[in-house]
Amino acid sequence: MTPFRRLWLAQTISLLGDFLAVFAVQIAVTFRMHGSARQVSGVFIAGLLPGILFGPLAGAWADRWDPRRTMVTSDAVRAGLVLLLPWAQQLPQIYAISFAMGCVACVFGPALSITIPLLVPREELGTSIARLQQSMQVMRIASPTLAAALAASFGERVCYYADSASFLFSACTVASLRYSRMKCPANAPSRMGEGFRFLAADARFRFVMLALTLGIFAGSCFGALAAVYVRDTLQRGPAVLGLISSLIGAATVVGSVLMGRLMRGRDPKALVAMGITGVGASILTFAVLSSEAGAYLASIAMGFGVATVMPAATVLLQGQAPAELRGRISGATAALTSLAQLSGMLFAGWWAAWIGVRGVFGASAGLLLLTGVIAGRDSRRPLASAHAGDSRPVPGGN
Repeated sequence: MTPFRRLWLAQTISLLGDFLAVFAVQIAVTFRMHGSARQVSGVFIAGLLPGILFGPLAGAWADRWDPRRTMVTSDAVRAGLVLLLPWAQQLPQIYAISFAMGCVACVFGPALSITIPLLVPREELGTSIARLQQSMQVMRIASPTLAAALAASFGERVCYYADSASFLFSACTVASLRYSRMKCPANAPSRMGEGFRFLAADARFRFVMLALTLGIFAGSCFGALAAVYVRDTLQRGPAVLGLISSLIGAATVVGSVLMGRLMRGRDPKALVAMGITGVGASILTFAVLSSEAGAYLASIAMGFGVATVMPAATVLLQGQAPAELRGRISGATAALTSLAQLSGMLFAGWWAAWIGVRGVFGASAGLLLLTGVIAGRDSRRPLASAHAGDSRPVPGGN
């Protein structure tokens, strides 16, 4: 098995454990603790905050540390932290554990971003990232049913134990990897703000980051209001909401398979522009149409749009960014996208009270469509040669 396939397997198992634990927490807070919608959202907010607060700092550390050791240590620490959840009987305890796990994940993400380009040739990077995207969506689709069955049969604690075991499996698998990494020069900039400065300085990266952030913001607004849209606009129940979610996930999986084959030789910036336009068109369809058929069609279109945006943006951010800045760029990206996701969750309800759910969808769609057009025009600009970092491993690394 190639090093990347081992990493892919480790991440797939770890993602399954993560989703099992997330749904177990939702079950515990909603049904055992009788928590409100705001309290359930608080668990997700607690997990998002570390990325916003500490993402840039974690990225700076990742650029200096051994990425393999960083990932192994992060997995091992999270394996221990998740075992605290079975003993958490109060919401503040769950919030604290979620926050702590988010802090550790802040370091794992940049280390993973550094590692992937070192394990695969540059021309295979798009295919590799698409595979990781497929795994995430498959686990997202499969985990709710599995988590519900496990919790019903054995209690939600078994989901936490499974997540801990998945972290240990990931740690052992990552520890078996052998690869070299270009060492950062002693005089290389180490300020954590370098990631933000790099993203802001190059127009190509700036527009991709803008498109990615707006896409996640719009997706967060959609996710926060989807249930209300199904109830009030479509006048349907949970079954339709579940089908919409499943269609988005399934289309993302299929789209990721196709993107893995189509990305070779194509400009990732142009693909991001195309994908963000597709996501905007799908949300606009939700806003304009009020039928089940239209919602299902829009769900499929949204899945394909997401499958285009995420791998292409990741290829650009990981494969064409300077090798010595990948950790800080990943940390800056995590901070911006986490802030966008949190903002969508917090503001969607307020805006819906003002302009209605379909109004929020329409405004989000218009913003994405405009961004897609601008990004499409800007994709013709050449990437600055000064930023073309070598992603291939060299002798004398870790």
